[in-house]
Amino acid sequence: MDAETSGTRPGPTGPAGLAARAGRKEWTAFVVLLLPLLLVSMDVSVLFFAIPSITRELDPSSTQQLWIFDIYAFALAGLLITMGSLGDRIGRRKLLLFGAAAFGVASVGAAYAQSAEMLIAARAVLGIGGATLMPSTMALIRTMFTDTKQRSRAVGVWSGAMAGGIALGSVMSGVMLEHFWWGSVFLINVPAMVLLLVLVPFLVPEFKDPRPGRFDLLSVPLSMGSVLPVIYGVKEMAAHGFGVPMLLCVLAGPAVGTVFVRRQRSGRSTMISRALFRERGFGAGITLNALAAFAMMGSAYFTTQYLQSVLGMSTMEAALWSMAPSVAVGIAAPAATAVAQRVRRSSVVAAGFVIAAAGFAVLDLTGTDSLWLLLAGAAVSSCGIVTVMALVADMALATAPAEKAGSAASLLETGQEFGGAMGMAVLGSIGTAVYRAGIPASAPGQARQTLGGARAVGGPGLVDLARAAFVHGMHFAAAGGAVLLLAGAVLTVVLLRDRRNAVGHEAAVAAAPAAQRS
Repeated sequence: MDAETSGTRPGPTGPAGLAARAGRKEWTAFVVLLLPLLLVSMDVSVLFFAIPSITRELDPSSTQQLWIFDIYAFALAGLLITMGSLGDRIGRRKLLLFGAAAFGVASVGAAYAQSAEMLIAARAVLGIGGATLMPSTMALIRTMFTDTKQRSRAVGVWSGAMAGGIALGSVMSGVMLEHFWWGSVFLINVPAMVLLLVLVPFLVPEFKDPRPGRFDLLSVPLSMGSVLPVIYGVKEMAAHGFGVPMLLCVLAGPAVGTVFVRRQRSGRSTMISRALFRERGFGAGITLNALAAFAMMGSAYFTTQYLQSVLGMSTMEAALWSMAPSVAVGIAAPAATAVAQRVRRSSVVAAGFVIAAAGFAVLDLTGTDSLWLLLAGAAVSSCGIVTVMALVADMALATAPAEKAGSAASLLETGQEFGGAMGMAVLGSIGTAVYRAGIPASAPGQARQTLGGARAVGGPGLVDLARAAFVHGMHFAAAGGAVLLLAGAVLTVVLLRDRRNAVGHEAAVAAAPAAQRS
């Protein structure tokens, strides 16, 4: 059945089959699509200030408090692949609207939760809603912006907004708690979601795979089992140190993942299309994006602790200072995509890794009272990292078939979750090991665990020693991160040596199978 008789039409093309340029309507729709992205990334950090008030009001146990924090990220990471595949099948706009409604309702439920159990359940639904929103927004960008330069610019802004949203969440939380009760940090989601539900049907066209095949239900638990044990295990080891149970948990992920991959390779109708990996640029994009996320979360792990524990800032003060590098990030992503239109993309991505490594080298120069040096290092590394993430995300989306953009976006974001979790675990473990080696065995056990513990139990001499030990540990972790980033630059040259600039894909994008659009 052709497009006309089926009631659908292929994506827009211009003269000689070239992709049509997006106009005011598409760019307005893009701005609207940034709303859910900002809120989903903000909800990762929105509880940083609210947890003391929640503890007083709901009296959660220590285990419940951990789940209040973690259930959102676990639900988000575990369902990204499922929701990306589902969006390709039922329609990305439809899934976006469903996710926005669920996110809004769950935000109200979280704001007015009367018990820890209710809040955990609401946070879980928020994570499910977030898993529908993130791949849907990126996939819609892929199919709304068929002109290569415009799509690259949009993905650059998307990447900058996602990185900035995490920092903005903690600051917004602090501002709301200055004037309102703890539930207000969730209610800020509601007006944006209502606006999304009203505007998206008028501004955003529907896209879906015209031949999606049967939805593979068995792959849903397999995909979750591949992701969640690894992320849970590395988070626990980063927080509490190495342990055999958590190691087994981490190893369970690849074991389940092997079954998942075999099913995707052999099944007739699978959750992940094998067509995604026919172009080498897609797999390279996932790998390099995960490596950049590794560095991003590893850097954030030390930066936030340095501001609070080494410099002794309040949480709100630390959150405000941590916003400073975000200004540079907001400029770097769009600038990188503009440069990549004129310079070989692999060169710009490799340069991004080198710039990020230089930022880690600056962190290696910090002392126990080096606020501006720390912020400079964080800004430089963040600019390099977001350069990599914006360009490889655009490259991976461009090489994926348009009708599989939802699955492509979900795989990118799942890889990013993996990379971020590993960055916190590996670099955090290096820093912790060096810190503990620098604290005398005669010191109280709490002081040997963390710098915060040393501040709680020690006198000025022990605190100064612990501050120096923490910074020493950060130096080792930063050095390791810098080496890894330089290896990323080399890997970029190897993986992308045959890649053309994004402009060179214009004809391929126009000739690719068009998604169903209404």
